[in-house]
Amino acid sequence: MARKLVRRWLPEPEHIQTNRWLRWLGPVLRRPWLWQINRRTVATGVAIGMFFGFMVPIAQIPLSAVFAWVFRANLPAAAVSTLVSNPFTYAPIWVLAYRLGAAILGEPVNESTLEGLAEGLAQAEVVAVSWIDRISAIGKPLLLGLSIFAVGGAILGYAMVMLAWRIGIWLRMLRRRDRRSQAAPR
Repeated sequence: MARKLVRRWLPEPEHIQTNRWLRWLGPVLRRPWLWQINRRTVATGVAIGMFFGFMVPIAQIPLSAVFAWVFRANLPAAAVSTLVSNPFTYAPIWVLAYRLGAAILGEPVNESTLEGLAEGLAQAEVVAVSWIDRISAIGKPLLLGLSIFAVGGAILGYAMVMLAWRIGIWLRMLRRRDRRSQAAPR
């Protein structure tokens, strides 16, 4: 059931391999284990994507694709799960990460820097240089908070996929048992 649902939403490997922007990756994209849909590969792909989704603001999908290739994870799951952070969620994630990091380090929260960060991240025209300046201004608390979010998100994503997959198998077994009991002569 879960496998059919996942396959319905994923593009065919041939479609991606013939895409003019991705054609240069041809030999790499032909690895069959990048497209396997099983509990371990999908869970690993989600964990990789969640990690890079929280940790890296730029080039999340290419980084998750490289690590999906290295760890033999499901490539589409890794790419899609990076979308946990996007231009709409950067500001709340980074503000919460900064507050968490400051609380753990025992540093006072600098509200003016925090407001500047949130406003800057909310703007669509933010460039990488200004991001680096803003990040260096709030430094260690933000990095610690993002690291905790990235590792925690990866662990939670992995566990949730494993649990959802198990529940799906359990429900399918219950349905099969019910069908057998209804079809049995009485």
